[in-house]
Amino acid sequence: MAERFEQLEDKHIDFIQAQKMYFVGTAADDGYTNVSPKGMDSFRVLDNATVAWLNLTGSGNETAAHVLENGRMTVMFCSFDKQPLILRLYGQATVTHKGEAKWDTLSALFPRYTGARQIFSLALALVQTSCGYAVPHYTLKSERPTLTKWADGRGEEGIRDYWQEKNTVSLNGKDTGIS
Repeated sequence: MAERFEQLEDKHIDFIQAQKMYFVGTAADDGYTNVSPKGMDSFRVLDNATVAWLNLTGSGNETAAHVLENGRMTVMFCSFDKQPLILRLYGQATVTHKGEAKWDTLSALFPRYTGARQIFSLALALVQTSCGYAVPHYTLKSERPTLTKWADGRGEEGIRDYWQEKNTVSLNGKDTGIS
């Protein structure tokens, strides 16, 4: 049932653009594996072999620490509506932080969010689809405004202070590169 592809095809890109949620998985060489749900307008297909996603400030920063250590990343989309499908993107990721040379170019691809923290670019090594027959049907009610309200309330300086307090090291004490 699973199919493998060397790069994204148009049907994969169409599927990605229709999804409202995706999951990012990373792991350091040792310690905890991290899987994070993502939403909002935060994912872009750059070309058939490269994608990027905008990471917003949150309570942890595991993905950044893992990518700095080894770059391995999997992004998974799954259909919750009529046509079942799971799409996984495997590859090597790099991270761009605010203030780095590529930030302005990459961040221009996304809406402006006060809590924007990093942008991850993923060079695809494998695209895989599978059936998704066991994934239940769900209907999107709405996006949650909570994260953007929280970040806007803190302002950019408050967000930077939060990074220093909560986002500089991973659960396993690994540097996240945010400082």
